[in-house]
Amino acid sequence: MKTIEVAAAIIKHNDKILVTRRSYGEFIDMWEFPGGKIEPSETREEALIREIKEELEVNISILDYLTTIEYDYPAFHLIMHCFICSICSGELHLNAHNQAKWITCDRMDDLNWVPADISVAKMLKKVY
Repeated sequence: MKTIEVAAAIIKHNDKILVTRRSYGEFIDMWEFPGGKIEPSETREEALIREIKEELEVNISILDYLTTIEYDYPAFHLIMHCFICSICSGELHLNAHNQAKWITCDRMDDLNWVPADISVAKMLKKVY
């Protein structure tokens, strides 16, 4: 089975976390933490900074490592490295998503999550 390795941003501001809704593909209109594929020449952190700049047009600071999730989709195995981040500059624009919103952790269960992100959302409810 093919393995895809990605980095995801848990972008915090005060007591809220930014979540985004996919605008394409198999999981269209499902919620996720933004991020994307790690290129062979990149570190996890470099990939995350690049992906967030491409997807949301903001610059982030990576504050801390949260967790690594592994999930088996029918067509591939996903390894997702999650980092706690903050926005340090830029204005939010949605280039890969059709909606974004800031939510508190107690609202995580209200969203229809991309499958691999469910365990991250559950973890955040316990941590924050």
